Amino acid sequence: MLERSSEEGSGRMAMTLRWLALTIGIACVAIGVFHFILGIDSVPGEGNTGATVDSRERFYAAIFLGYGIAWIWAARQSPVPSTTVRWLSGIFLLGGVGRLLSMVIHGQPHWFQVALTVLELTLPLLFYWLSATRKLPSTNLTNQRIR
Repeated sequence: MLERSSEEGSGRMAMTLRWLALTIGIACVAIGVFHFILGIDSVPGEGNTGATVDSRERFYAAIFLGYGIAWIWAARQSPVPSTTVRWLSGIFLLGGVGRLLSMVIHGQPHWFQVALTVLELTLPLLFYWLSATRKLPSTNLTNQRIR
């Protein structure tokens, strides 16, 4: 009975990891497309900063879109690859650290950027925990046996 409960808990954690990875992937793709299309106009509080900053924004948007595709790819694997999740989470965390560095150097940005910073510093911890607690089984119900 205890073994079954442990397997069910692992299955729930694997499913949670899969859905969170898929959600962050879809969000990153949508944000990437939004910023790619709108350029600098997609950034709150930016105003008119010129062609150079707009070009950089669209370039980074394409990379962010690709980052989202990597999350979606990871979410579609069975089991979700822990190493990939940790790398993607580490990149996300590094982005949050970059925002903190910017706050130290330039002061507090638009409130929405502060909210994003909180997400970028906390979500990676959740992903690390979900991917590192144990070897996660496949969440494909046809491959699971109840003992």
